[in-house]
Amino acid sequence: MPIDLGGQIDELALGTALSERYLAYALSTIMSRSLPDVRDGLKPVHRRLIYAMHQLKLDPRSGFKKCARVVGDVMGKFHPHGDSSIYEALVRLAQEFSSRFPLIEGQGNFGNIDGDNAAAMRYTESRLTEVAEFLLRGIDENAVDFRATYDGEENEPVVLPGAFPNLLANGATGIAVGMATSVPPHNAGEVCAAAQHLIAHPNATTAELMVHMHGPDFPTGGELVEDAATICAAYETGRGSLRTRAKWVREEQKHGTWVIVVTEIPYQVQKSRLIEQIALLLGDKKLPLLGDVRDESAETIRLVLEPKARTVDPEMLMASLFRATQLESRFSLNMNVLDGRTPRVMGLKAILRAWLDHRHEVLTRRTNYRLDAIGKRLEILDGYIKVFLNLDEVIRIIRFEDEPKAMLIKTFELNDIQAEAILNMRLRALRKLEEMEIRNEHKKLSAEQKGLQGLLKDEGKRWIKIGEEIAEVREKFGKGPLGNRRTKISAAAPMLEIVAEALVEREPITIILSEKGWIRGQKGHLAEGAELKFKEGDKLAHLLRCESTDKIALLATNGRVYTLKGSDIPRGRGDGQAIRLLVELANEDGILRVFIPDMAQKYLVASTSGRGFLLPGAELASERRAGKTILTLRPGEEWAACVPARGDHIAVIGQNRKLLVFPLDQLPEMPRGTGVQLQKYKDGGLADIKTFAMAEGLSWRIGEKTRTETKLTEWLGARAAAGRLPPNGFPRSNKFGD
Repeated sequence: MPIDLGGQIDELALGTALSERYLAYALSTIMSRSLPDVRDGLKPVHRRLIYAMHQLKLDPRSGFKKCARVVGDVMGKFHPHGDSSIYEALVRLAQEFSSRFPLIEGQGNFGNIDGDNAAAMRYTESRLTEVAEFLLRGIDENAVDFRATYDGEENEPVVLPGAFPNLLANGATGIAVGMATSVPPHNAGEVCAAAQHLIAHPNATTAELMVHMHGPDFPTGGELVEDAATICAAYETGRGSLRTRAKWVREEQKHGTWVIVVTEIPYQVQKSRLIEQIALLLGDKKLPLLGDVRDESAETIRLVLEPKARTVDPEMLMASLFRATQLESRFSLNMNVLDGRTPRVMGLKAILRAWLDHRHEVLTRRTNYRLDAIGKRLEILDGYIKVFLNLDEVIRIIRFEDEPKAMLIKTFELNDIQAEAILNMRLRALRKLEEMEIRNEHKKLSAEQKGLQGLLKDEGKRWIKIGEEIAEVREKFGKGPLGNRRTKISAAAPMLEIVAEALVEREPITIILSEKGWIRGQKGHLAEGAELKFKEGDKLAHLLRCESTDKIALLATNGRVYTLKGSDIPRGRGDGQAIRLLVELANEDGILRVFIPDMAQKYLVASTSGRGFLLPGAELASERRAGKTILTLRPGEEWAACVPARGDHIAVIGQNRKLLVFPLDQLPEMPRGTGVQLQKYKDGGLADIKTFAMAEGLSWRIGEKTRTETKLTEWLGARAAAGRLPPNGFPRSNKFGD
């Protein structure tokens, strides 16, 4: 037997039916759930919560009401969805670690940064904050449009007046169908400053606006580690990725130990999950530099990270944690918002422009509303003034006439509204003094009416008024504990490579090398003239004060350079170790110089034959035991000098006591080789060499004194020239003595 479905049946392809219904669902999700409005920065559920609390008169000066009462009103009147989703939205608006400027003040358990849930709505209470009051300012003055609620019994605002820049100040996140939004929170004072700049300079660029609004300001603080160009590009396009890190300090402990204390964590990172993640990695031995983690948080965050040993480099420890854990996270900036009824990705300037245009419309509508109210009141006051001239006649008409309203209109030339107002007057208002008050009120309202009419006629005055309103918001919410910037903005952090040296303790040591090639290290930096002991017939050749983590360069007579780590030098009592056991030196080779090379510095390298070149400092590092050749020596040549190339000129003096000065840029820069001729010699070779700044002059030591010669024209020449005898008083040793 066929079943009567009670209506017409249409045949429709399944694909068409699904696409139509899915499109309707997608549009509903985008427009009514996930994306905030660019004007007030709110999604419908948040807007309905605030408006419902406004109707319940839950302003900051009133008492709290149960959250269950608020959720019930919102669900019954405006938002026909589950109570749990509405309550979750309310809780988020009240959490100080979720909202930079909370719109709701909660009383009771509203969750915590560990990720614990809030108490049930029957236990918690709430009311609006002053920030929400600014969002609602003008809601009862026809500032915005209203629409019917889902059941047609109530009206709700399409958008709030939004005197507070809520979208940028509190940010927004949401996932719709095919699109999402992620707007970071910012400092309200900075946002207002940028808006004021845009009012004064409508053609301002994003870079100019970001002079005032520097970047995100998360409620949990932390540190933003991106360069200014990257941040500006993200705000220009409305899309980008910003790297945030936890804030930490090194805290000294007893007996030379130390710990890392994390005081702020990245936004939207749950502390309990972060600790759990670190503990799991620690158990899996994926954090070799970390010894232990403890949570000592109370009202403020305090995560204690103990290093594996005190020899660990704290920067390396944190670099390993940033790389492996949520102590460093990325905030995806995607400023996709509703502009009217159109979802689109907007840059910083476009968002500020949309908010300012909304404030302009709100100001215009509020002004017109106030003018209508003033006009109606002035009309009534005009009627009052007319009848106060003949109160006795008014009383007679009201007492004895059958139709007093019509008689009042005819007698005093009143209109219907004025006559109705007079008939509704209380007897106590019929006092002589009342006439003075009415005339004063009439005068005051007339002046206000004139000012408002002038405001509507002049757009410049309206923007000045909007600027004053924004200045009020900036003054109230841009200063003090709530307005101070919490997130530090730093330059892009370098990527540190975690190396084995991170486990080596940094401590001062003194390296001692004897003439017979015995090397040893002593803890601490030895003072000048300290007594040193050597084997019989041996004595000090080189002494270097350094750190155990430094890389030491040894220049040998064979023209090669060897690199040793400070930690590789044997320490303790005794004569040390033969240098030939650490590096490959022939019996006839020796060490000319021991020093810590500056990789960013250039060095002047020269042989005794008077040949040389400029050497990049990075070339003085060799990881090979055999070292590497720097200066190729010809038969009879020796390594004469390896000095930092500072200044703009070179002074060369030969064993023939001839001095030559020439510009530094006449020397080539080479990684190795024999070099070019520095000075021409008929007999002998190079005695000493020095780089200096011509403006400061050439100096040399004579005993304990230093002499400087600034007039060097006589010795100035080209490279490879012979030179002239040095100035009177130059040492007979032919050495500059530095």
